[in-house]
Amino acid sequence: MELVKKTGIIASVVLMSGMLIHAVSDDAGKEGENGQQSATGNYYFPEKIDFAGEAAPLNVADVRERLDRELLVNANLHATTQIIIKRANRAFTVIEPILKKNGVPDDFKYLAVIESGLVNAVSPAGARGVWQFMPETGKEYGMEINDEVDERYNLEKSTEAACKYLKNAKEKFGSWTLAAASYNGGVAGVNRQISFQGVDNYYDLLLTEETSRYVFRILALKQIMENPLKYGFNLLPADSYPVLPAKKVVTNTSVPDLAVFAKEQGINYKILKIHNPWLRDRKLTNSTGKEYVIEIPLSGY
Repeated sequence: MELVKKTGIIASVVLMSGMLIHAVSDDAGKEGENGQQSATGNYYFPEKIDFAGEAAPLNVADVRERLDRELLVNANLHATTQIIIKRANRAFTVIEPILKKNGVPDDFKYLAVIESGLVNAVSPAGARGVWQFMPETGKEYGMEINDEVDERYNLEKSTEAACKYLKNAKEKFGSWTLAAASYNGGVAGVNRQISFQGVDNYYDLLLTEETSRYVFRILALKQIMENPLKYGFNLLPADSYPVLPAKKVVTNTSVPDLAVFAKEQGINYKILKIHNPWLRDRKLTNSTGKEYVIEIPLSGY
C-alpha cells in the first residue's frame, strides 16, 4: 500500500523565519576538515556526504544546490533546530537499537527528525506520531489503531513498523535512498517515475517538490546534528533532554479508570499520558486478554 504522506514539521517551519536565540561560537567560523567555509564565516558546506552509505553526488550542480538550500534553511531555523537537537538524546535512545536490530541503517533516525521534529505530531491529512503513519498504513504494518489505543504514538511500536516499511521499500528499489524517498512519495509513486523517466537513482529523478527536497532535508539534519558547533549550535551534553528511568507494567485486563490506575502507580494522570501517549482515552478496554506494556516513570516528574 502506498504510504500517503504530508508536509512534515520541518517542512512546515521552513516557511517561518528562524529566531537567533544563541550566539555563534568562536569556533563556528573556523574552517573544518573536509568542508568549505563561506565568506561570512559561519556556514560550513561538507566536501562529501552520504545517506546510509550511499554517497550524494555533490559534483552535480543541482544536487549541491539542493543540499545547500536545506543546510541554510535548517541552520537558520535556530529555535526549531536547537530544540530538535535537545530532544534527540531521548528519542534516539529508543530509535537507534530498533533500527540496528532490524538491519536498517542508523541514518534513518534523521528521517524521523524531518517527519515530526521527534514529537507526536498530527498532520492535516491525519498522519500521526513521530514516524507519521496514516491510519491505513499503520494497521497494514501491525499497529493497533482505534479510539482507545493508537500505537502510532508508541515510539517503539511505530519504529518497528517503519523498519518493516523501509526494508520492503529497499527490497523493491535496491537503494536505501529511494526507500527513504518512498516514505514521502509512496512506493507506487516513486516506482511510476522510475518507469517513466528510465533512471533508478534518486538524484537523477524529477519528483514532486516535497519528495525532491525530502532526502536533502534528511541529509541536512544529519549534517547539522552530527556537527552542531559548525552551524552555531553550542549545546552542552547537560542541555539535552535526559532519558527518564522508568519501569514497565504489563496488563492483560481492562483498566476502567486510567486516573485511578496512575495514582495506584504513584504518579498522576498527566504523567501517565505523557509517557504513554498511545493511550487515547480515559480507560483501556481489553476484552481479548492482549498484553499492553505501560511505562511508569521512576523519577523526573
